[in-house]
Parts: sequence; C-alpha cells; structure tokens
Amino acid sequence: MENKFQSMTPKQIVAELDKYIIGQDSAKKSVAVALRNRYRRGLVEETMREEITPKNILMMGPTGVGKTEIARRLAKLMDAPFVKVEATKFTEVGYVGRDVDSMVRDLVEASIRITKQKRLEEKYGVAEEIAEEKILDAIAPQKRKPASGGGGATLKGPFDFIMGNQAGPQSGAASQAQQQQEAADTRTDSEVELTREQVRQQLRDGLLDEQYIEIEVTEQAKQNQLDAMEGGMGIALGNIFDAVNPGGRKKKKKFKVKDARKILREEEAQNLIDMDQVTAEALENAEQNGIIFIDEIDKIASGSGFRSGADVSREGVQRDILPIVEGSVVNTKYGPVKTDHVLFIGAGAFHTAKPTDLIPELQGRFPIRVELENLTEEAFVAILTKPENALIKQHKALLETEEGVNVTFSDEAVKEIARISFLANEQTENIGARRLHTVMEKLLEDFAYDLPDAGSKDVAIDEDYVKTKFAETIAADDMSRYIL
Repeated sequence: MENKFQSMTPKQIVAELDKYIIGQDSAKKSVAVALRNRYRRGLVEETMREEITPKNILMMGPTGVGKTEIARRLAKLMDAPFVKVEATKFTEVGYVGRDVDSMVRDLVEASIRITKQKRLEEKYGVAEEIAEEKILDAIAPQKRKPASGGGGATLKGPFDFIMGNQAGPQSGAASQAQQQQEAADTRTDSEVELTREQVRQQLRDGLLDEQYIEIEVTEQAKQNQLDAMEGGMGIALGNIFDAVNPGGRKKKKKFKVKDARKILREEEAQNLIDMDQVTAEALENAEQNGIIFIDEIDKIASGSGFRSGADVSREGVQRDILPIVEGSVVNTKYGPVKTDHVLFIGAGAFHTAKPTDLIPELQGRFPIRVELENLTEEAFVAILTKPENALIKQHKALLETEEGVNVTFSDEAVKEIARISFLANEQTENIGARRLHTVMEKLLEDFAYDLPDAGSKDVAIDEDYVKTKFAETIAADDMSRYIL
C-alpha cells in the first residue's frame, strides 16, 4: 500500500528531516534512499518484487548525535507502520532472548492503528451526520409514537398480562398519567420538524456546545489479565464475551454536546468500517512497508575470544534476533506475518564493541553502515536556533505563556550556551545534544521560578548572564585548555 511519505524523493525526505535534525547528512541520505527503494520496489513486476529484499541500515555514533531522533522523526512523518525497540530489553535476567518476536507483534499493532485511523477518517463525514441526528433526538425528540394495541392499553412489564384482571388503583393512575401525556403532546409534525431544524442550526453554529445531554454509549471492554499474556496471544476472555454480545453493553451517560459529538462520531465511524478488511490491509502494510528500529544494538555485541557469562547471553539474543531479521513467519493475534520485506535499522554507540563483534550472520544482514559524527560547537548553535522545534523556541514559548512576559536571547548568549555545552561534554561525559537540555534548564531555572510574581516581565538573556550562571560549573583553568 503506497503512502505519501514513501512516494517522496530522497531529497524531499532529507529536506523534511533537516527541519528537525542538524547535520548527519550521510545517515539521512541512507535512510532516504532506503525508503525510496521501498516505493520503487512496489513498482517492479511481481516476480522480481519478491526477490528484492530491503537493505538494512546500521547507524553507529556516540550518544546524543541524532540516531534515535532520526528514527523518532521518521515515525512522525511516515504513514507506514514503525516501531522502536531496545535490544537490551531482551538481555534482562530471566528474560534472555525470550519473546524476541514481540517486536513484530508491536509492528502489527502499529499497522492496525494506522490503517484503522485511515478508514475511520474516510467514514467521519457520514458518522458526523448520524451523530448529529442522535444529539438532535436527545435535545428535541421527535413526536412520540402512539402505543400499539388500541384503547390506550400498554403492557409495562412481563407480568402485566398475567395480572391484567387484578389492576388496582396504581395502574389506573398510570393510565391517567399516560392520557395526560398524550393530550399534552398535540404538536403537529410540521411544528416538530420546525423545532428540530432550529435546534440543528444552533448545533451547527456551536450555540449548544456547553449544554449537557444524556446519550447512550457503548462501554469499552476492559482488557483481562490473561489477554495481555504472551504478547496478546493468551486466552482473550474479553473476546469471548464480545462474541456473545457483539453490540457491546450500552450505558446512558451525560456529556456536554461538544464532547458527545466526538464520542458519537467515533462510535458511528467504528460501526461503519469493516474490521476484517482493516486487518487484512494492515497485515499487508506491515509486511511490505514496516520498519523496525533496533536501538542499543551494540549492547548485545560481545567481543572476540573466549566467551562466558553475560557474553554468552548476548550472543544468544543475537541468534534469537537473527531469524526475525533474515525473514521468518511470526504468529500474531491478527494472523501470521512474514518479516522478509520489513526494513530493519540498527543503531548503537559502539564505544566498547565494534560492528565486527556482532555474529557474522547478523552483520551480513545490515549491509549499509553509516557513521554519525560528533557534534561541534557550531552544530550546537544550529541545534539551538534552526530546527522548527529548536530549544530556544521551546523555552521562549513556555515562559511567554505567563501573561505579558517577553523573552529574548542575544546572539552572543546563544553562542555562549553552545560553547559551555561543548566544553561540558569535553570535560565530563559526552552526552551530545542532550547537554543542551541540562544547560538550558539550569540557565532559566530562576526565571521559571520567579516569573509569575516577578516585577519585570521582560526576560533578556545576554552573554554576561550566561557566563555568570555557569562560572562555577565550568572552571576557568579548565576552559583555558580549550582556548588558543
């Protein structure tokens, strides 16, 4: 199934990633080419298409340089199913290598969500009209239908027929109340319709959004403890009860009109879609377009030479992951899924281990190697200012939510923040761009604390303030070692 992101050219994909990620051009280029090749493969004739397997990517680079960010941005930009897993999850004590195929089940769940949401959006137009009618019925009900049976006699319960001859004063009172109601309801059909049209117009104009109404909604089935076992492959007791009562349990609840509209729209759209078709489409989408990002893959690599203890378990995890990457069939609660054409992207810092420390079979399954570079001081300045979600923009937006506050950063202050972050990485542990978060939080801590009650609402961050704030953190003699 084609999606808009995959049909973009490699240059367009890189341009999208450039909005959020600074540098790392080779990594972005490799990812863009891999995604474009998925699209190209879909255009090849069917016999050749099955032979073309995805070229998996291995990204190497220190922490905080953008490996996970590239994956995270792909997940946001893509229509294709995407899942991120930590390889270290499978090395936990008592869990070594167990349930490695859960990553494929997660991919299928992601695919079901994407496909279902697309189908729901297609039905929202019709569902909106049905929801409007239901809200209209709750506010301005149609003329009450006369009771069947003639003579005004109605059966209120299962024992009324049996006890008909013993009707006492109470039933007479009920009959009298019913006659009064029928007498009161003397509106003509045209009057009822006119009232409903007036209410409909008010609904569409949003005049009734804050009014409370009572509507009937389907209760959501709660997941049973057993349903969650073995990645959703346990005994689904909830599904058994759903099969007995396919419509679900109905319950009357009070909502504001604006909330009721959303709830009813979702419920009606859900009733309009064919879940069997959604499942079939989602499985194909997962198989043909799915991407699995395996982070911290270097943590399961073991050095050469004699292996014992933890090294053995890490190699065991590699051997468990291998068949998934090679291509196998994994059973999920929606049906079997083949992983032959799923794209795998591995990422790791590879400080203590090297890619060659992975078992040869796994190395061969990641033919494209990309090395991400360390971030420079200039890159830090760009990260602070250029991306659409730049840190400076984020902190300005946060502080300016306080009434009347205006926040400004001088260019020299931004350069000083970048310099201090770079030096902190050099002097202590190198945590890449994440250092900028710690520096920015420390820098603005006092303003964030004082602002609601502060006298002046203008916050001006200049170079001197940044230097003063971090004078003790970055020692002068240490700084001099990096200045020529």
